[in-house]
Amino acid sequence: MAHRDSSQHPGTVLRKRFMAPNGLDADRVAADLGVPVSRLQDVLSGQRSISADMALRLGRYFGTSPLYWMNLQSRFDLHVTGKVMAGDIEREVRPFPQRVA
Repeated sequence: MAHRDSSQHPGTVLRKRFMAPNGLDADRVAADLGVPVSRLQDVLSGQRSISADMALRLGRYFGTSPLYWMNLQSRFDLHVTGKVMAGDIEREVRPFPQRVA
């Protein structure tokens, strides 16, 4: 996965890289995935994360690994949380001292 995707919600990647180039809309993809269109729209709008269930469905549908979708979500979560929590973590976490053998 390209590093530039870490700051994009997986729904954005789904829309731009998979749906738009194939002329797919949310109604069609939701029906083919077997999920309510509202659930897919929530993912596409960034209001809902990619769950393991959704990753499995997207993987089967688009011929990708479910891990691809889970990694998109994990990278996005780390990016967002890192921006918000970086200062707190820097202040609160004491690194484990490295020991020389």
